[in-house]
Amino acid sequence: MPELPTVAAGPLSVGLTTAMHRAGLPLSPERAAGLARALRLVPPVDRAALYWTCRIALVTDRAQLPVFDAVFSAVFDGRLDPADSRGDPSAPPAIGSEPRTRPAAPDRRPGREGTAPESGAGLASGEDGDGEETEREVLVAVASTEERLRQTSFADLTADEIGGVRDLVRRLVLSTPERRSRRLRLDRRGDRLDLRRTVRAAHRTGGDPVRLVHARRRTRPRRLVLLCDVSGSMEPYTRIYLTLLQGAVAGARAEAFVFSTRLTRLTRQLAGRDPDQALARAGATSSDWAGGTRLAEAVTRFVADHGRRGVARGAVVVVLSDGWAQDNPDDVAEAMRRLRRLAHRIVWVNPRKAAPGYAPLVGGMAAALPFCDAFVSGHDLVALEQVVAAVADDRARPDRWRPEVGGLRRQRCAP
Repeated sequence: MPELPTVAAGPLSVGLTTAMHRAGLPLSPERAAGLARALRLVPPVDRAALYWTCRIALVTDRAQLPVFDAVFSAVFDGRLDPADSRGDPSAPPAIGSEPRTRPAAPDRRPGREGTAPESGAGLASGEDGDGEETEREVLVAVASTEERLRQTSFADLTADEIGGVRDLVRRLVLSTPERRSRRLRLDRRGDRLDLRRTVRAAHRTGGDPVRLVHARRRTRPRRLVLLCDVSGSMEPYTRIYLTLLQGAVAGARAEAFVFSTRLTRLTRQLAGRDPDQALARAGATSSDWAGGTRLAEAVTRFVADHGRRGVARGAVVVVLSDGWAQDNPDDVAEAMRRLRRLAHRIVWVNPRKAAPGYAPLVGGMAAALPFCDAFVSGHDLVALEQVVAAVADDRARPDRWRPEVGGLRRQRCAP
């Protein structure tokens, strides 16, 4: 099989994805970047290797195979120049008629009979036998599984898909915005004078402060706190959210709590390096899984036992709950008001928000929403990426005065 000439991965991927996009395939610049990285990791030594690399990186659905095969055959059979962008940009590329096919070369691997693919049309038509076709189906599945799982609701996942989604969730990195601490660090261009070090340096010059020592306040990430609802209504999503909590505790040193009828702290149980063992310890700690929801009582208990002691002061608090609570809405509002005074930012994650025509009309959700800085859905991986962006956002509530019963009362803001 003849070897392909050496071509730069960047221009090749851009030209090929541009041609396929103009032919009708929904390809984005991110796809071109992914193809370029794949070509650098797996340099194509022949046409078959190049075909499978491009197909795995660009094809996400079986219906896209005819267009992909036609464009690929036209480009690499010499009938279309991928770098030629002249003409009407909205017109499809002139790929001619059906893609040409070449006689397939025999597979020289020992113990295997069949043919190696030489053209895109032959690969899509399944002419090479059952064994080769099975291998191709596996490669296509690998290329499209991650894309499909990203847009699949956690409630619709099968038992086999949960493990794959958990692996993808572990890749998410929760990072909070930075805050200025009380500690100082030496900085020649600092905005304040370090009196202690300046006086100490003056002892070396007979008490005269010849050299002024400047400093600047250090910065550190804000604390991250996650409160996860593990009641019966949240059961389809809890199994994925616990993986998110475990990754946040192990990676961002977050504080993790779960609540149903009572509040349980799971930070120590989720701090292990092995995610499966950490989740097993967490499941054995809390005994009220899949029960009712006491939202007001859980938030009040968190503020009284942990929040006022510094856990929630100036922190980013993420509440994962659908808001279906058994408490009085006034009690939920009062609990959220106390939490609002301590936290820097409150992010509410409600998987029910993704439902068509959803409106926060449930008593607990309607009472808690006015005290939240961000309201996002976490029903799939794409929505969880929005949660990551909301946690990293540094925008807090601009209003420091809130109408209360009996007039206006000033609320103390967290540092």
